[in-house]
Amino acid sequence: MDLPTKARVVIIGGGVVGCSVAYHLAKLGWTDIVLLERKALTSGTTWHAAGLIGQLRTSNTMTKLARYTAGLYTTLEEETGVATGFRQVGSVSAALTSERLEELYRAAAMARAFDVPAEELSASEVKEHYPHLNLDGVTGGIWLPTDGQADPANIALALAKGARQGGARVQERVRVTGIAKTGRRVTGVDWASDDGTAEGHIECDMIVNCAGMWGHEVGRMAGINVPLHACEHFYIVTEPIEGLSQLPVLRVPDECTYYKEDAGKMLVGAFEPLAKPWGMNGIPESFEFDQLPEDFDHFEPILEAACNRLPMLAEAGIHTFFNGPESFTPDDAYHLGLAPQMDNVWVAAGFNSIGIQSAGGAGHALSQWMDSGEKPFDLGGVDIGRMQPFQGNKTYLFERSKETLGLLYADHFPHRQKATARGIRRTPFHHQLLNEGAVMGEAAGWERANWFARAGQEREYRYSWKRQNWFDNSAAEHRAIRENVGMYDMSSFGKLRVEGPDAEAFLNHVGGGDFSVPVGRIVYTQFLNSKGGIEADVTVTRLSETAYLVVTPGATRLADQTWMERHKGAHNVVITDVTAGEGVLAVMGPNARKVLQAVSPNDFSNAANPFGTAQEIELGMGLARAHRVSYVGELGWEVYVSADMAGHAFEVLREAGQAHGLTLCGMHAMDSCRIEKGFRHFGHDITSEDHVLEAGLGFAVKTAKPDFIGRDAVLRKKDEGLACRMLQFRLTDPEPLLYHNEPILRDGEIVGYVSSGNYGHHLGGAIGMGYVPCKGESAEEVLASSYEIDVAGSRVKAEASLRPMYDPKSTRVRAEGVASDGLRESAA
Repeated sequence: MDLPTKARVVIIGGGVVGCSVAYHLAKLGWTDIVLLERKALTSGTTWHAAGLIGQLRTSNTMTKLARYTAGLYTTLEEETGVATGFRQVGSVSAALTSERLEELYRAAAMARAFDVPAEELSASEVKEHYPHLNLDGVTGGIWLPTDGQADPANIALALAKGARQGGARVQERVRVTGIAKTGRRVTGVDWASDDGTAEGHIECDMIVNCAGMWGHEVGRMAGINVPLHACEHFYIVTEPIEGLSQLPVLRVPDECTYYKEDAGKMLVGAFEPLAKPWGMNGIPESFEFDQLPEDFDHFEPILEAACNRLPMLAEAGIHTFFNGPESFTPDDAYHLGLAPQMDNVWVAAGFNSIGIQSAGGAGHALSQWMDSGEKPFDLGGVDIGRMQPFQGNKTYLFERSKETLGLLYADHFPHRQKATARGIRRTPFHHQLLNEGAVMGEAAGWERANWFARAGQEREYRYSWKRQNWFDNSAAEHRAIRENVGMYDMSSFGKLRVEGPDAEAFLNHVGGGDFSVPVGRIVYTQFLNSKGGIEADVTVTRLSETAYLVVTPGATRLADQTWMERHKGAHNVVITDVTAGEGVLAVMGPNARKVLQAVSPNDFSNAANPFGTAQEIELGMGLARAHRVSYVGELGWEVYVSADMAGHAFEVLREAGQAHGLTLCGMHAMDSCRIEKGFRHFGHDITSEDHVLEAGLGFAVKTAKPDFIGRDAVLRKKDEGLACRMLQFRLTDPEPLLYHNEPILRDGEIVGYVSSGNYGHHLGGAIGMGYVPCKGESAEEVLASSYEIDVAGSRVKAEASLRPMYDPKSTRVRAEGVASDGLRESAA
């Protein structure tokens, strides 16, 4: 077998995603591409995919990628001569409850913001679009006319042919047997032919793991973490049904089912609530176009509901009962990008049954990233860097995968928490908070107190698109922070110690702020990319002449550490994750100083401990470090205490707080306070795609200092002027709720969407953040317009502001002191 001994890239896996990556790299002019497939192309999971091509996803970025995919599939057949079977038949989603109907109507509104055609349907209009449907219980639905369906295997073969036409080598029946590594780089792959007659080594500059349900094991070979697990996925195909003509794709998520007409037959598939994980002990080496054993008892309840929903199925014979594996990730989002653990290992895997509709866009985006070295746009929702190291644990993946398959069609309620594989990461205050009535949520595996139940109140979520059962609890916690004093656990936030003789110079290179500050000073700033987009949103405390503490969101700790590691260059620094070493209690509110003075002999006055400074303190009978900084817009301190003394610190603060009416608060209250103050939320309001000046965070970037990443882009934007501005909105009707992605209308026209939303309990209405185009306009002209927000199809008037609607001058956080320039209290 004559395989090359050198390549620019080796792609491992010949499913639709691997073929797409090869195709798009070839389109960019790469020629020394080698794709290795262990058996035949498509023989893993691609061949048995249902081939549904939906265009509306849960974010603007993912929708952009799905729309690109659909566009590609319309031209691929003409380009390659391979029939893709793509037909734009449209899709109908039918709701059986009022809650599901609101979800669908919110999705239709979101589609308008993302420029995807969508139409809300009444129950009778659902019937008009899908006449075979039994309307029992149907409350309405939505119609997406540009959705479609296609032949999955032929799409992959067309992409492979296009890649070959561009010069790529696509080789079947060759498996990767080993991966050679030096430090943080792969140097080549060992291969062997399927028949055992040949073997060899390919030296390469990089590899791409497109191994699908083998991606976890291939990742381990390459020294990276790819959390995914295979599950059984069931569908049936009927015998031909007389008179059946082309139909839209139909989804009835309340019954976990989807329906596709194909060549006069019906395919009925399901994403049942309790899935069956498969392959716990590995996938058989011989697996090729394999089916799994039938389990009719497992599928029967789904089929019974389907026969009721589409009565014609009851008369149709079953031609095929299919059970095949698909891979699922812990959060139902796929893995794309450069793996944190290595510097030349890329990943495109774990597509959660949406691989066909995602492959085109994923291959397009990844190839651009590989070619330029920078993400083409925000990919945070699927970036492999979001996965925590523990999530590669096989037992964890087995337990979580039971739930994630079914979550595809479950109600996507706001604040919905995963039910499986919980309790893995616990802060030092976990049991103390539970004893006080905490109701936990999960973020990056951390158990976090989201709200506190009252005595006798059930301690669990009751989900809804309206006010959920914890709404009043969180409102009381919010008011405690605003009017008196609240305390919440911030231990899950990432803590990265940057230490060494070059620590100051390194941070001045990687961060936009000025880190040449005295010991004890806190700097709020961003890490920028070369385009001025925001890669991280951090506070940095100088601990000593040679050490700083970088505090990041818990979910992005690994990504932020990786960003710093990859930009160290010649700087002599060590970056260490110390997140688990310290517990953090935030004591916030007008009476926060009184509480701290009751437990510590240290001086918390403005003179001794002004906003933006940290000091070592005695706390009870122990020691701590008090950072005077706030994410809620009030006087307050974040109290850092070593894990061994954390329990004592909680007891001391809780007891002293009793005299001052201290209220324990959760993450929901923290978020509602931060949005009233106009503080940005990383991943929603600010991403790698959002320019720091357009985000309103120019105050945190010091262009007077030379040579930091993104400086030129900031100066260019100052010269060019802003193309958009981040605004804060308040609905004038106090009843509707905002979450994210609701369309923003300016003078009656959609101009953007809400990037994050919550309820402003002090301001008396739902609050949202969002970008509005403003090229050539002054701030006054932007604010002179009238604004509305589309909430599930209803337009609601909104006030708009560039300055924080709550305490715009930040007098409360300063508490009569002088504000420190460049800290979070100025963030809007």
